[in-house]
Amino acid sequence: MKKLILFILFDVLLQAGYAQQRPHYTQYILNNYIVNPALSGIENYVDIKVSARDQWVGLNGAPKTSYITIQGPLGKKDSKTTATSFEIPGGNPRGEAYWETYTASEPHHGAGVTLVNDRTGNFNHLSAIATYAYHLGLSPTINLASGFGVGVSQVTRDLSKTDFGNGVTIDPAQTGDNKSHTKADLSAGLWLYGKTFFAGLSAQQILPQSRNFGDNTAPIAGKAIPHLFATAGYRFLLNDDINALPSLMIKYVNGTPTSPQFDVNIKLQYHDLFWAGGSYRLKDGYAAMLGINVGSKFNVGYSYDFTKTALSTASKGTHELIIGFLIGNRYADTCPRNVW
Repeated sequence: MKKLILFILFDVLLQAGYAQQRPHYTQYILNNYIVNPALSGIENYVDIKVSARDQWVGLNGAPKTSYITIQGPLGKKDSKTTATSFEIPGGNPRGEAYWETYTASEPHHGAGVTLVNDRTGNFNHLSAIATYAYHLGLSPTINLASGFGVGVSQVTRDLSKTDFGNGVTIDPAQTGDNKSHTKADLSAGLWLYGKTFFAGLSAQQILPQSRNFGDNTAPIAGKAIPHLFATAGYRFLLNDDINALPSLMIKYVNGTPTSPQFDVNIKLQYHDLFWAGGSYRLKDGYAAMLGINVGSKFNVGYSYDFTKTALSTASKGTHELIIGFLIGNRYADTCPRNVW
């Protein structure tokens, strides 16, 4: 019975891994750039994000993801012209007056880079992508950005990491030497944003490419599948102190049993100091999130996911930590103004 349970869990893990050739993220709402290159250079500063995600804690071979993203504007010359551009003691720097005077960014370029490492079982996926975007004002309060990313993606099989539990480390379909496949990678996206909303469309892993592992007697054939994302969010004030931002993401991966995948999120922000939020992923589970902005230099966010699937009997949930650094923040912004 125990071996049967292990087999079922491993089978579920393989299916989930196939459905998420690109990693899952809970706190993409803190860093939409990780799924959409059009956000390159969207703020007034260089934004660095470092994140680690430990998925399905307690389950052997479960995904572990880490990444670093760096992106910033090129030739952006916005100026702050009103008192509400800066924090006034006793007032909310993201209060009603701030949004009434919000103006679209001047046309400018943006560039960045993402490095993502995702390990599931004995497979490791490493990608390095350079991105570019152009931001254009459509009206006094609305911008449209378009961007793309070009880089490489490497998938490696490490037989030393094979573990079926109970000391079983041999998979008859995984014989032979370790194998590695390195392929070109391409992504693209659009991002429409203003003082009260944002909406985006993006595609990752646009180039479909085959990947073959195993040996001639037991080949394992795989294929890189494009991932499509649609995102939207709306900002409003609950009172003089608290901003609320509900948002939605739809993820589609052709041929996977979980597509389309729907995420519904909510963030509540008190001034520019701290925030709390929650997320619901249809047919999967829930997440709780907390974060704090430490001055105008860096910020920290943490989330905990718990699944409703059969994995809940073996998993202790999912932890995700993200730390952001704001470089060249000459206007002393304590949180993003265009994606929050």
